[in-house]
Amino acid sequence: MTPLIRSREHHTTIRFGTDGWRAVIAEGFTFENVERVAQAYADFVRQQPNPDSASPDSPGQKQVVVGYDRRFLSEQFAARAAEVLAGNELAVSLFAEAVPTPLVSWAVRERGAAGGVVITASHNSATFNGFKIKAPWGGSATPETTVAVEALVDAKPVQTARIDAAASSELDAQVESYKKQVASYVDLERVRALRGRVVVDSMHGSGGLWVESFLRGGRLGVETIRAGRDPLFGGVAPEPIDRNLGPLKERVKERRALVGLATDGDADRVGAVGDGGETMTMHEVVPLILLHLARNRGQTGGIVRTFSQSVLLKRIAAAHDLPLHETPIGFKYVADLMLREDILIGAEESGGIGVRGHLPERDGILNSLLFLEAIAASGKSPTEMVREMHGEFGEFYFGRRDLDMEVARGLALVKSLGTKPPAAAGAHAVESVETLDGTKLVFGDESWLLFRQSGTEPVLRVYSEATSVEKMNALLEEGCRLAESFHH
Repeated sequence: MTPLIRSREHHTTIRFGTDGWRAVIAEGFTFENVERVAQAYADFVRQQPNPDSASPDSPGQKQVVVGYDRRFLSEQFAARAAEVLAGNELAVSLFAEAVPTPLVSWAVRERGAAGGVVITASHNSATFNGFKIKAPWGGSATPETTVAVEALVDAKPVQTARIDAAASSELDAQVESYKKQVASYVDLERVRALRGRVVVDSMHGSGGLWVESFLRGGRLGVETIRAGRDPLFGGVAPEPIDRNLGPLKERVKERRALVGLATDGDADRVGAVGDGGETMTMHEVVPLILLHLARNRGQTGGIVRTFSQSVLLKRIAAAHDLPLHETPIGFKYVADLMLREDILIGAEESGGIGVRGHLPERDGILNSLLFLEAIAASGKSPTEMVREMHGEFGEFYFGRRDLDMEVARGLALVKSLGTKPPAAAGAHAVESVETLDGTKLVFGDESWLLFRQSGTEPVLRVYSEATSVEKMNALLEEGCRLAESFHH
């Protein structure tokens, strides 16, 4: 049988999205393509003048930390990426088991590494895997970095070398220092003294038993569901949003728990279920954490709100005289501000939260515990906390719908709505239009409807925040109707 020789023209084109390169396993995400991306990243690292990232064992040799999640073949993909990095004379430290992405970021910064790689597709469905690049400061790589890495794909032939078996034990010190950091950031004594029960849902991701491990040994009861590895994630995407949190909502009701906490596939995002068994949106969780930091901890600093985040953040920032920054959607924009300015908290609607004094990075483990600290400090249930916040700052309710839509059609719709917006959405007159990231129709009472096409998958996201649940749902319905009737 004649061997199949694939010319370079037939290679998958590598494109980095909002946070990394992602593709369907065995279709685009193959060992060959992982090698190509790892070689390009190795070339990029070697081009960087960065004397601080030399390996302690081999002065002048740059270090890269490699981690991975619990997806199908992630450990094998990570090992292959590590072999390519080692083949390019980089000192590689490879985690021995699946770990939360923020721990990889922490290890990169603590070790003074030139960067890091995480094999993960984060919250994408089980058919995907991905390649995330971590910057030396312990956050996601900038768009400049990913563009540079893309340009280096296939510039040089892939080189590989065996990696040292000791490369994983080197990271034990960073695992311990990360645990210490989280324990010192959150008042765990106060949290563990809470009366009641908390249910943690790791969604079969690399969060595993991490959150529970910090909570044991006090009065607070704690249990973790979906803690074990399942590369199919129980049949749902490991994204901690309402439609995927059925088991957590049931368990919270069954156990009459105070709160449910969820982390996504690589544990950098957080989700929550309130004491009534209803999913809490990040438009409730993030403002509550901000209020806790500003009032109970007496902290100050800037607030970063991504384009789909809550009006409540704007109102709370104004009430506390804290500067507000608004950015496009994507945590890289939050991280960029965290690196340059005094930022207290930055958050995106999808559960990514960064806080000062930690990493310029999302961390689902830390933020789960920080939300519990906010609950403990308030002495109230999450339902009561939200009611009180609404009483003071106004009622706002958030929802999102994801529509299957081919990328070109979705982009054309968003552009059309921005240039020729409708006079009204249903019964509600459009007062202004904002186009920072997608197209947002804003109404008289600060309610809004946002259309945004995903750049990485054929999905049009329709978001709304409004002054009542009824209005929010009506705006979403109207948004979906507008989208579905659009002719490109």
